[in-house]
Amino acid sequence: MIHPHRLVRGSWAVIALLAAATASAALPTQVGDQELPTLAPMIERTAPAVVNIATSGSVEVQSYRNPFMDDPFFRRFFEMEPEQQPRRRQTQSAGSGVVFDAENGYIVTNAHVIANAEEITVTLQDDRTFSAEIIGADPASDIAVIKVDADRLTEISLADSERARVGDFVVAIGNPFGLGHTVTSGIISALGRTGLNRDAYEDFIQTDASINPGNSGGALVNLRGELVGVNSAILTRGGGNIGIGFAIPSNMVKAVMDQLLEFGEVRRGLLGVNIYTVTPDIAEAYGVDEIQGALVSQVVPGSAADEAGIEAGDIITRVNDETIKSATELRNAIGLLRVDEKVRIEYVRDGKSRSTTATLGMQVAAEQVAAADIHPGLQGAELADADPADPERGGMSGVLVVSVEPGSPAQQRQLRGGDVIVAVNRRRVASVAEFREVASSDALLLSIRRGNATLLLPIR
Repeated sequence: MIHPHRLVRGSWAVIALLAAATASAALPTQVGDQELPTLAPMIERTAPAVVNIATSGSVEVQSYRNPFMDDPFFRRFFEMEPEQQPRRRQTQSAGSGVVFDAENGYIVTNAHVIANAEEITVTLQDDRTFSAEIIGADPASDIAVIKVDADRLTEISLADSERARVGDFVVAIGNPFGLGHTVTSGIISALGRTGLNRDAYEDFIQTDASINPGNSGGALVNLRGELVGVNSAILTRGGGNIGIGFAIPSNMVKAVMDQLLEFGEVRRGLLGVNIYTVTPDIAEAYGVDEIQGALVSQVVPGSAADEAGIEAGDIITRVNDETIKSATELRNAIGLLRVDEKVRIEYVRDGKSRSTTATLGMQVAAEQVAAADIHPGLQGAELADADPADPERGGMSGVLVVSVEPGSPAQQRQLRGGDVIVAVNRRRVASVAEFREVASSDALLLSIRRGNATLLLPIR
């Protein structure tokens, strides 16, 4: 039996001995023959490939357009001058970029970093500064390539992001808040994140490595110093980091960069199907216990899918060697392939697995127009023809509301980006041109498809 008093007295003796040993010894530089771990050598080798990007430009400032100003008699009666041309506001922003081709001076960054930029300045880690030109930008994937005429650049090698795993250690290098080169560390928290922007191609790597404003376009590297992803976005409540950051995987970055370098744009392939993610209810209705994939609800006549023999009701499960688990994964897989590229598609029909080969068509970007050119009550909205082949729109034709400027008359009238205008004043419209023909009166009644709901919005 151990006496409590003797136990206490013995414990104090041990603590005193440890304290004395700690006071008389410095922190070790190694444990046995093993030096203490440090990321410094990798950072010293990799950080010079990450650059700071500063941009300056201007954007058009929308102001409310008084409809009476369209009447010359009204202007003369009240001695009012016609409205001046839209004002422009100067903008400045800071971000980051990564040198991936030192010989040619190519740098990858986010498309939103250089959006509306009239001047782009790149600052290297050694404080050298260069003007940059835009090679190409793809807002849908948020990737852009710029070029500088500089020597003695350091480039970074690309990792295979398909081999990344949750729990891998990663390091973020960038220019947060314009402070200059900053390094933060963490792990990969999740893979395949989507849903930040419904109109974008997303397959984000989520990380808890601290990413803040200004880190956009910077590098997310593994412990070998290879580029795993390009930092792009954060989830935040107050503008700062809360441990949830997102990076575009290096494999997606490379696919987009290759097309930007070759064409100056991304020429995406088009399969020509409307799709839904297979849910347990859908699987049960099709008489299968477990199946993942994209359910084809409609095939566009004459499309690549139509010519390949795909039918409504088929469930696409693989594209080439890539497993498809959802409609989003199919959209990403096809959207990163090129026009005229042959693709092997595996699908399930009547409970049996089948395969076919399709030659992809070309996605055509719809021309955007300012809604204010059609009706002053819609000022602040951008419109385009809705693509019936876009799975995000459920096969609807009509007029797509591409974007709505915050605080604009369009937003005040409850219009939202992603809405599809299907009828105006009870007349069906399938394009912006038809919308323009119908919208001749001062008052409009818009029939809008928003998600699974149909809304009526009066506009005056």
